[in-house]
Amino acid sequence: MMFLLQAADPAAADTLQAAANAQSISVLEMLSLGGWVMIPLLLLSLLAVYLFAERLHKIRQAKTDPELITDRVRQYVRAGNVQGAIAYCNSEDKPITRILKRGLERLGRPISEIQDAVQAAGKYEAFELEKRTDWLASIAGVAPMLGFLGTVIGMIRAFQAIQNLQGNVNPSVLAGGIWEALLTTAAGLAVGILALLFYNYLLNRIRRLVHDMERSATDFIELLQEPVSSDRL
Repeated sequence: MMFLLQAADPAAADTLQAAANAQSISVLEMLSLGGWVMIPLLLLSLLAVYLFAERLHKIRQAKTDPELITDRVRQYVRAGNVQGAIAYCNSEDKPITRILKRGLERLGRPISEIQDAVQAAGKYEAFELEKRTDWLASIAGVAPMLGFLGTVIGMIRAFQAIQNLQGNVNPSVLAGGIWEALLTTAAGLAVGILALLFYNYLLNRIRRLVHDMERSATDFIELLQEPVSSDRL
């Protein structure tokens, strides 16, 4: 096929050959053409994937049925079995149960003190869930900027080459220098978009868990304020 094109139209054959050579460039070769900026971008992409996987595992471990846990604790408290409720919270070992355990350990004290302990525990658990997610937001902002930096550096080099050759440059060579410089912008945008998607997904999952924790804490405080429960305690 290539032989027939060369015989019929040498220019068309050269164009097809150039396109084939461009398609044969591997990913590693494209990374090398992008220059040193591709190295931190690659590291940032690996860090984003690691943070996403680690936080997602943490969130899945924290996920539970808040209504079921609240009902079980309510049954223990109404029966006057506070130690049983604490043992149940220890066996589950979830953020919600750790919050309720802090309140159970302070039963008999003023309700305001119990409420403060529960709120403090809730803030701590929310902080643990959100830990290091801000790194993803930082990667989403830094990666495109690094990509633009690499492109600017590449464009500066391309125009320096034109100046050194006094403008006698083949347009294809100039185009090659430009698309090589734009590689870093594409890579930076790809890493930034990926990190932003990871961040928003995790943030949405964390907000759901925090909402469940707040609802369980509120139900627990209301349980302690019930007249029957107060008499038994």
